[in-house]
Amino acid sequence: MAGTMGPMREHIRTDCSSAPPEAPQPARRATLPVVPLLSAFCAIFALSLFSAAPAQKTASHSSLPAALERALTSSFGKRSGAGVVAEVSTGRILAAKDLTVAARRLALPGSSIKPFVLSALIESGRLRPDEAFVCPYKLEISGRNLDCTHPPNTGPLYPVSALAWSCNNFFVHFAPRLRPEELARALARWGFASATHLAGDEVVGVILPAHSPSELQLEALGEYGIHVTPLELLQAYRRLAIRRRDPAASGRSLGVVFAGLEASVSYGMSAAARTEGLSVAGKTGTSIADEGNWSHGWFAGYAPADSPEIVLVVFLERGRGPTDAAAIAHDVFTAYRDARPRR
Repeated sequence: MAGTMGPMREHIRTDCSSAPPEAPQPARRATLPVVPLLSAFCAIFALSLFSAAPAQKTASHSSLPAALERALTSSFGKRSGAGVVAEVSTGRILAAKDLTVAARRLALPGSSIKPFVLSALIESGRLRPDEAFVCPYKLEISGRNLDCTHPPNTGPLYPVSALAWSCNNFFVHFAPRLRPEELARALARWGFASATHLAGDEVVGVILPAHSPSELQLEALGEYGIHVTPLELLQAYRRLAIRRRDPAASGRSLGVVFAGLEASVSYGMSAAARTEGLSVAGKTGTSIADEGNWSHGWFAGYAPADSPEIVLVVFLERGRGPTDAAAIAHDVFTAYRDARPRR
């Protein structure tokens, strides 16, 4: 439009300002001058051509953080907790709800730790990617009721579907194939119990090697021996996302993990985070609170699933992962889908 309007204005001005030759006229009453009126009309018409085209709205990098911030604020409402969105490639924080809480709040991670346990089992050769397991559904460890919450008619579960459905029995059954120190080292390699350097004044989590089979089983469920900050969980999933961007470097174990995280959002326990028009990978968690008889809700994941650009963590005090935290994640991913720059 800008390239064609200049000549149009010149043409309009020339036509309207050139008056025809005046022929002798008999004397008559004074009339309004015609040429100035035509000139004014043409000027108004030309200006209207410039203003007729509506302004086109395009997403920009500057609008994305604001959209993510609004989504976090609105979705959390008055509930306590923390939510952080970061750029996968750089680790730069794009938006945050209570960053101080994210950097300093220590809690059990619950099932959000399972992708890293699964990776350790497959990478060590203790679990085959095609190994099947039939879930008995009921589960009790050291007097704690940890029954599976997935549908009881899932049939045989394999590593991908077991992660998608977050099957407690699956992880409790296979985790003892790892020695306690192996599991602790595997978790530490992903950055747990280490500073993230994503924010100042952060605290560092703790990994305690299990001293009994039941402690090892609980640790594999994120219910004993490991306390993390939301930022630590964000950083661990960011490292997963970085590996997802380079499938050639992922290896067999992470290929199973990636598939399980995508299936978790597609049909599994993280389905509340599913976002139309955007592929998402992630995992929920619900952990017992150290402070009392209630639970905390977690979600961690990234999008787009096949080429991650952002990574998200949600930690919700007094909540549940599959329903509460995943619903917040859905709102954030929707904001990202709508505001991200188009290529």
